[in-house]
Amino acid sequence: QLQASGGGLVQIGGSLRLSCAASGRTFSQLIVGWFRQGPGKEREFVSVIDRWSGGITYYAGSVKGRFTISRDNAKNTVSLQMNSLKSEDTAQYYCATTTRDRWPPINTYEYDNWGVGTQVTVSS
Repeated sequence: QLQASGGGLVQIGGSLRLSCAASGRTFSQLIVGWFRQGPGKEREFVSVIDRWSGGITYYAGSVKGRFTISRDNAKNTVSLQMNSLKSEDTAQYYCATTTRDRWPPINTYEYDNWGVGTQVTVSS
């Protein structure tokens, strides 16, 4: 089971840190991705972190340089640090896991398990 948390209301230019908590003893073997879905939009890829130590990451162009993904396998969590937030970052954010080997997995269909999202609202 996955649960995203940490969303909220923040001003433009502000920061938020999202967390994705997972249950299960095989968490370190899972690739974990973040997606978001804005009002009236399709769900889009944000970032992904590789399994095990998470030494390999990948970001969507729209968030690269502003967002940082990391994982703590001891706590079964993956975090998404979001800085310099823009109004267009407003969305419901979801974390998901996959066991597939294709890299980077940027499509929703590549993920097997999805968590409940958390809302991020960026306003002026």
